[in-house]
Amino acid sequence: MTVSIILPAYNEERLLPGTLRAVDAARKAFDPVGWASEVIVCDNNSTDGTARIAGEHGARVVFEPVNMIGRARNAGAAAATGDWLVFIDADSQPSLELFGAMIEAIRSGRVLAGGATVRMDSNDPRIRLGAAFWNTVSRLRRLMAGSFIFVETAAFRQIGGFSAQFYAAEEIDLTHRLRPLARASNRRIVILSRTPLLTSARKVRLYTPLEIGRLILSAALRPKATLTDKQACHLWYDGRR
Repeated sequence: MTVSIILPAYNEERLLPGTLRAVDAARKAFDPVGWASEVIVCDNNSTDGTARIAGEHGARVVFEPVNMIGRARNAGAAAATGDWLVFIDADSQPSLELFGAMIEAIRSGRVLAGGATVRMDSNDPRIRLGAAFWNTVSRLRRLMAGSFIFVETAAFRQIGGFSAQFYAAEEIDLTHRLRPLARASNRRIVILSRTPLLTSARKVRLYTPLEIGRLILSAALRPKATLTDKQACHLWYDGRR
C-alpha cells in the first residue's frame, strides 16, 4: 500500500515548514503496517518561497498556474502514485494519532473516503464555538473539511477529482459526488472525531467580522453563484497572510 499526501499551497512560506514537519512526524504511523508514502506540494502560482521551501523539506513539487484550490489539489493528485490520496492544507498539522485512525479506517475495508474534525490554534471563544458548530455539522452530515481528506485513488479518479468550478466549498461538492460510489461499493464516508486536526484560525484574525459575515450570508443566499466567483471568495485568494 502506498499513500500520497498532497498539500496545495499558495504563498505559504510562513506556515508550510511547520506543516511539513508535522506531516513527516505523522508518517511514522505507516511504519508498523509497512505502508509507503510520498509528499507532494502543489505550488499554486505562489509569489514567495513556497516551492523552494517544499523542495528543501524533501517534498515533490508540482505547479498549477491557475489560482484555485481544487485545481491545485487535482494537480497534486495527477502526479500521485498512491493507492490512497490524503489532502492536507498548508496551514494544518496532522498528528501521528490522526494518521493512525486513518490507517485503521482504511484497513477496515468499509471506508471509501473520510475527513476529520478540527481543532483551531486559538483559545478565542468565538473561534472555538465556530469550530464546534462545524464539527457537529460535519459529523452529523458526514461532510469532509478540505483541511484533511483521505480518499481511495480509484474512486477519486472515477469521479474526476475536485470540481474546477468552485473557488470554495469544493470539498463539500466532492463529498456529495463520492456518496453514490460509497453506496454502490457498500462502503462509507467517515469523519474521524477522536483525533482532531490542528488547523489555523488565521482567517478570523486577518479578516473583519463584516468580511466573513458578508461571505457567509452570500453563500447561504446564493451558494453556487458565490462559491464559483473568485472575487466573492477572496478570503482564500487575495494573498493576505
